[in-house]
Amino acid sequence: MTMIDAHLNDLKIQGMDELSTAANEMVRVIETATAPILAVDSKGYINGWNSKVAELTGLPESEAMGRSLVKDLTPEESVETVERLLYLALQGEEEQNVEIKLCTYGAQKEKEAVILIVNACTSRDVTEMIVGVCFVGHDVTSQKVVMDKFTRIQGDYKAIVQNPSPLIPPIFGSDEYGYCSEWNPAMEKLSGWTKEDVIGKMLVGEIFGMQMKCCRLKEQDDMTRFMVILNSAMDGQDSEKVPFAFFDRQGKYVEALLTANKRTDADGVITGAFCFLQVASMEVLQALTVQRATERVALAKLKELAYIRQEAKNPLYGIMFTRKLIEDTHLTEEQKQFIETSALCERQLRKILDDMDLESIEDGYLELDTGEFVMGPVMDAVISQGMITSREKGLRLNWETPRDIKTLRLFGDQVRLQQILADFLLNAIRFTPSSEGWVGIKVSSSRHRPGGGVHVVRFEIRVTHPGAGLPEELVQEMFDRGRGMTQEGLGLNMCRKLLKLMGGDVQYIREVGKCYFFVKVQLSKAQTDDAASVK
Repeated sequence: MTMIDAHLNDLKIQGMDELSTAANEMVRVIETATAPILAVDSKGYINGWNSKVAELTGLPESEAMGRSLVKDLTPEESVETVERLLYLALQGEEEQNVEIKLCTYGAQKEKEAVILIVNACTSRDVTEMIVGVCFVGHDVTSQKVVMDKFTRIQGDYKAIVQNPSPLIPPIFGSDEYGYCSEWNPAMEKLSGWTKEDVIGKMLVGEIFGMQMKCCRLKEQDDMTRFMVILNSAMDGQDSEKVPFAFFDRQGKYVEALLTANKRTDADGVITGAFCFLQVASMEVLQALTVQRATERVALAKLKELAYIRQEAKNPLYGIMFTRKLIEDTHLTEEQKQFIETSALCERQLRKILDDMDLESIEDGYLELDTGEFVMGPVMDAVISQGMITSREKGLRLNWETPRDIKTLRLFGDQVRLQQILADFLLNAIRFTPSSEGWVGIKVSSSRHRPGGGVHVVRFEIRVTHPGAGLPEELVQEMFDRGRGMTQEGLGLNMCRKLLKLMGGDVQYIREVGKCYFFVKVQLSKAQTDDAASVK
């Protein structure tokens, strides 16, 4: 009998050791778990607080142990939930997926609370008596904060959109499939159609379309434009204050400005579009009408300009062809010079006809067409462009270009230099009275070799004419482009900017009895010319 008792005692001790080992292992698992786990005794005092819950709350285990879960560690708004959860668990009813909050401490104090979704598990002793509750949780604090913010925004959105205040503009919206999902009171008042009339219908076609269903549009193009605006908004491209008009329920034509924005969910995914209407006042409508008319006129002028450019090129090609035929005949040296001058004028005309982008000149990023050229033919082409106008006005055209400058080989944009000087010369002729009798152009130069590099030639060109000179307003247009610029002013302005692109500039100087354009420009000598001078 004694041996049996001893054997039973050994088995009991072995069982207790195994139970102790299992309990210790369980404590280690709970302590190192990545999920927040806490436990309380039957009176609600903390007797388990793992490292994860300590990390989330900022409260170490040593400070948490023995404190009341309800009174010390739970925010007021969550007390009732935790008390109910504890009460049921101590009665043996284990609830799952319950949201509770815990207070924060230390480094985590900046958070209002830690939000956990927990499962409650009853703790029992060896006699199956309930001695406490264990909570195994999942941290949802960040997700909950985002959702609460989104919920508040949704509430604000509804309060604004559905507000009947006259300060709230007409608003309507669509889902990602184009069906009407919003139609606020202001939109009901503006259109005459209630929210119930339109919700769930296609915005394009059923609500805004060509049929007499809801808000009829005037033209098919209007419906196409509206469809493009909606689709652009759903692609993330907002539109602002686009003219938009439709017939309301009573047949009245409503004109407004439409702003369309994308609509997103909490994750930033586009779920549709929001549209806001600004009903235009008479002043705004008149301004829009003027703007649209101006745009139509500008477009018509662009078309006319494109037509003129194209049509001007056709006879130009004929002139070029004829010149090339003449070049193949037996010509004297003087005749060859005339043909060369004609060819240079053709190149200048072709270049001007191809100037489609004036902004590149204005902004200073036009690419110059540089190459080698001789100065003499350039001056011949410039003078030839002024001959007919000067003869018509009975003016004598004087020009002075030293022989060494005429034969000078240079590197730069020959055609642009020719265009600039010709424009200055023609303006001087236009604003010289016939009674004054003359207009002159004089070229002088000085040579320079900076730092032992390439030879540079500095030109000073004076285009002189007697009389009062150019109107002051025209001179101002040359230096500062503004609205209402004359065609002469535009030409002078463009030429000055071309000159600055070439590293030069121009002044218009008034003296007693005469005025003159004073052009300064610096050009590189061509290497072939340098080589010839060395020989």
